[in-house]
Amino acid sequence: MKITQFTDYSLRLMLYLAGNRERVVTVREVADFYGISSEHLKKIVRRLAELGYLSTVRGKNGGLLLACDPQAINLGRLMRQEENLALLPCSEPGCTCPVPACKLAGIVDEALDAFLGVLDRKTLADLI
Repeated sequence: MKITQFTDYSLRLMLYLAGNRERVVTVREVADFYGISSEHLKKIVRRLAELGYLSTVRGKNGGLLLACDPQAINLGRLMRQEENLALLPCSEPGCTCPVPACKLAGIVDEALDAFLGVLDRKTLADLI
């Protein structure tokens, strides 16, 4: 399993904001720090703001802030909100496995539950 670049950058953005909680941070600043596209980062900002993780400040001195304490940002919840966690085609809703009595999907689901279980016990605060 590999998390998407979108989720990776989401985590990195929130880490940066957690390390700079005393001030408003600009998208350009974070993009330059990580060497990523500010346009791509703006899409991430929009999504994280919709989910309630970020606050945006408009105007001349505008930018970004974490909307809540890093301890309140659960990594498992974030992963579920951002990633497509149907790891096999037969895990998609409404799809049935072509092989009768196949146990692969159940084993993969069990592994995914273990992966998410670790993240469920961690918050953004654990990363800083």
